[in-house]
Amino acid sequence: MSSDRDLIIDTTTRVAWYADQRRWDDIPGLFAEKVILDYTSLTGGEPATVTPAEIAGSWKTSLENLDATQHLVSNYLVELDEDGTRAIATAQFLATHLLANEQGGPTWTLGGHYRWTLHRVDHTWKIDSMTMTATWASGNQQIMTLAAERHRQT
Repeated sequence: MSSDRDLIIDTTTRVAWYADQRRWDDIPGLFAEKVILDYTSLTGGEPATVTPAEIAGSWKTSLENLDATQHLVSNYLVELDEDGTRAIATAQFLATHLLANEQGGPTWTLGGHYRWTLHRVDHTWKIDSMTMTATWASGNQQIMTLAAERHRQT
């Protein structure tokens, strides 16, 4: 039987795996009914409260028209509360995005860390908040705009 730590790491790893494999329909099952999503280190503004379907839709819009992505997540730290129903997980990430284009380099790579809060639902863990803190980037961020333009054209 898997430990809670293993189940938590598995849940958060699936977020990256499903995004890279374009498994949009599997993403919502990882999240609670409402999720606080915080990308403010990259985009500014305020964290948003969204549904799992909105997360999957947003990621599909921004990622599906790239040639490829690879989100590597490692160096996990997991803390469980005393009654074992809530947890905080943190991990480092490296996210590479690829899009061949005529306007610059084909890659944009982002590094930093994630912080998730999760709660137990029966024998699974659901993510109720996800904070991505970008600490560095390299390459052509413009490929994300080009991919969004491709999405609008389809």
